Amino acid sequence: MTPRSHVSQLLVLGVGGVGGYFGGKIAAAVAADPDPAWRVHFVARGVHLARIRQNGLALHATDGDVVCRPASAVAAVSEAPVPDVVLLCVKGYDLRGASRQLASHCDAGTVVVPVLNGVDVYDRVRAVVRTGYVLPGCALVGTHLDRPGVVRQEGEEGRLFFGADPAHPDFVPESFLGLLERSGVSYRWFDDPRPALWEKFVFIAAFGLVTAADGKTLGEVLTDEVAMDDVTGIMGEVVELAAREGVAMPADAIDIALGKARSFPYETKTSLQRDVEAGRRHEGDLFGATILRLGERHGVRTPHTRQVFARIEA
Repeated sequence: MTPRSHVSQLLVLGVGGVGGYFGGKIAAAVAADPDPAWRVHFVARGVHLARIRQNGLALHATDGDVVCRPASAVAAVSEAPVPDVVLLCVKGYDLRGASRQLASHCDAGTVVVPVLNGVDVYDRVRAVVRTGYVLPGCALVGTHLDRPGVVRQEGEEGRLFFGADPAHPDFVPESFLGLLERSGVSYRWFDDPRPALWEKFVFIAAFGLVTAADGKTLGEVLTDEVAMDDVTGIMGEVVELAAREGVAMPADAIDIALGKARSFPYETKTSLQRDVEAGRRHEGDLFGATILRLGERHGVRTPHTRQVFARIEA
């Protein structure tokens, strides 16, 4: 078989729960291809990086367990080849630093797909990464880093949602979409991804904040009348802000978000809750602080978010 004249490079920046799940699935599929068109590189750190280099990344998922071996596992973006596509899966508090690494290493053809939970992530990335394509995105998946070198997924199959770069609305990453399909990764492409991002934000902001503030799992929150009053209150505030931002949301956006929560196992913890409980840095700025800032910008009262976020900050 004649080797390919060009092999595309995929960089997974942040190999925690989300990056480990999607990047791991892609890496496993590429490794099984006798003539791969892609090479996958992981950027991780610390003991987690050492375990991946030594044993590969173990992914325990509802559709089966695999050990994912990337072409390389490195500690910094500059140590990997210039990427054709970047899956940007860092936590919100690492976003600016990660964007700076990308800005100094990517070129005009690089496609960056930020897979974070916020509704202003595109603007945050574009403030630093001025070239290439940035495709606003998010993921719906229940995952966490079980221990160094091991990612665990629970609940329904993970899905990627992303779409056109507002600065380049006609660009579609056909080759990358084909890679996702060959890797068995479920995704949806949107000409305007904003409604999908806000729909996810209704769910994750409300349940992330309340589970973190109350120390309750998703199932416990769903069966607690007081906690659910906070959840639906925050959801209502987010829906109102989406309207003020000019984003068309489904009339039943809150019911859709509640249905998503019920699809997860009773004992599921949100990533924000896990970080708060462990005393780690957390993504409160992407959730609570963003809602408060947008509320002030648009003159929308956000009492539920303010009260719950204050409990987390305290």
